[in-house]
Amino acid sequence: MRFSSDDIAAALATVRSALPPTPQYRWPLIEQALGAEAWIKHENHTPVGAFKVRGGLTYFEELRRTQPAVRHVISATRGNHGQSVGFAARRHGLQATIVVPHGNSVEKNAAMRALGVELVEHGEDFQAAADHAAALAAQHGLHRIPSFHRDLVRGVATAYVEFFEATKAAGGAPDVLFVPIGLGSGFAGAAAARAHCGVSTRLVGVVSAHADACLQSWRSGTLVESPATTRIADGMACRTPVAESVAVVRAEAEDVVAVTDDEVAGAMRLLHTATHNVAEGAGAAALAAALQQRGRWAGRRIGLALTGGNVDAPLFAEVLAAGADKG
Repeated sequence: MRFSSDDIAAALATVRSALPPTPQYRWPLIEQALGAEAWIKHENHTPVGAFKVRGGLTYFEELRRTQPAVRHVISATRGNHGQSVGFAARRHGLQATIVVPHGNSVEKNAAMRALGVELVEHGEDFQAAADHAAALAAQHGLHRIPSFHRDLVRGVATAYVEFFEATKAAGGAPDVLFVPIGLGSGFAGAAAARAHCGVSTRLVGVVSAHADACLQSWRSGTLVESPATTRIADGMACRTPVAESVAVVRAEAEDVVAVTDDEVAGAMRLLHTATHNVAEGAGAAALAAALQQRGRWAGRRIGLALTGGNVDAPLFAEVLAAGADKG
């Protein structure tokens, strides 16, 4: 998936109209744990607490330009994509309906409602919610926003353009960047930014070991469905991968690794202890993978995408308490 310089410049202008660049920091305790120089891109610092807001902004900008008659949109989510849609819809004065599975994050649901979306609960996982969103779109003539789309990726790429340009100015882009994968817009955005910035950083995708459809698809070259049973990393709970996304991962990834819920929980605790940032499961997955592969990248420059911090307080308290028990 390639974008022209004008495509990226337009996305940067759209995103900058709504939020400043997020920071990338080095944290000594993280570097101590990894034995490497590590830069964390803090997408948990956006107005919705996650990177997805960038894609919503660029998608809606293009939607209003090409389909000005659209007044009501619908999409499915586990949370951060829905907040992105709600944030951008409100800026453009559009109605938004979001379908989530039963048992979805209580706090993400509340955040979406606060942005003005109509929330519909349906099904037991993301795929069931997405199928219901498609049916509602057809039934009511609504514009359906997918979870993976070129205009979403173009917006997400702005995070990694910021990251690569900032690290280049600070001594050089990292040797490797770990990026979590749900349906893959984040990884595709990182790949697009890498091409735009002209850096040679290797990209490692990170999936949940309890939702490894993308990993299996990456290995086999065919689309493979796999149960999504992760309890902590809901942002990576993908049962049915997207063909276009898998094609990007196969073309651009140095590697794809799987992290367990226990590894993710450990990374969430380390991020809290070392940086006092809250990371949701998917947001901590990059660090979990880097810790898993610390021997491979020791002494190198590492990039870590902290993609979001929207974790329910009871779950986060449980994660922290489990660490205290082990201590």
